[in-house]
Amino acid sequence: MERNSSLWKNLIDEHPVCTTWKQEAEGAIYHLASILFVVGFMGGSGFFGLLYVFSLLGLGFLCSAVWAWVDVCAADIYSWNFVLFVICFMQFVHIAYQVRSITFSREFQLLYSSLFQPLGTSLPVFRTIALSSEVVTLEKEHCYAMQGKTSIDKLSLLVSGRIRVTVDGEFLHYIFPFQFLDSPEWDSLRPTEEGIFQVTLTAETDCRYVSWRRKKLYLLFAQHRYISRLFSVLIGSDIADKLYALNDRVYTGKTYHYDIRLPNFYQMSSPKIRKSPLTEHFRNSRRYCDK
Repeated sequence: MERNSSLWKNLIDEHPVCTTWKQEAEGAIYHLASILFVVGFMGGSGFFGLLYVFSLLGLGFLCSAVWAWVDVCAADIYSWNFVLFVICFMQFVHIAYQVRSITFSREFQLLYSSLFQPLGTSLPVFRTIALSSEVVTLEKEHCYAMQGKTSIDKLSLLVSGRIRVTVDGEFLHYIFPFQFLDSPEWDSLRPTEEGIFQVTLTAETDCRYVSWRRKKLYLLFAQHRYISRLFSVLIGSDIADKLYALNDRVYTGKTYHYDIRLPNFYQMSSPKIRKSPLTEHFRNSRRYCDK
């Protein structure tokens, strides 16, 4: 205890106090270094935020080292600032290499630029998503899923081509690039439940889609909450787009448009009207959630 108090006394009490202050300001290099420090510490998070921070901090330490060598002529101040500059430079090179090394195939590049990048998803996060998936080719007139036969064990996103959706042989709608193939089926099941498709999905042209296995994707959601929220937004938006696109295909017997968002109005219509397979498809899909 006495040793600590004596150290404090040497640092504070017996240290010479500044009696006179320099009248002239330090050189421009010193003030430039201070400005770079202030701006550098305003950087954001993520890989590009780190690049911003380390680049400006490195320049700030370099300016401080030059100031210490030219104006102050202090070897210790120069040495510390130069060492810190080297550390920032090495960090910048390391992070830049990590960002540069993230490369994708053409399908994933299109998927990222069209769907994930507008939502602010960083390349490292998208790489995690891409590594958990596979790119599959579906030839023309081949089925992705068959009504009442194919189990719901994956989630797929169309990259190129066009998919036709039918139920009992009746056309419902098309699935276009950057839309999910099976978002209603995915949303209708809990993680522990199993189900089968209530519709048939057939390729009208040669198609390419990205697919995630159901169990593997749920494991990814458990490890990364951001990815879970991201897919929740994408799937919800995709289902809403499908509902709005199908709204014009449903009519009542008096040729009035029926708004699919108002099921009570539909049930009040004439009992002679045959229910649309579209309505039956989404009704059956939602039954899994009500169990």
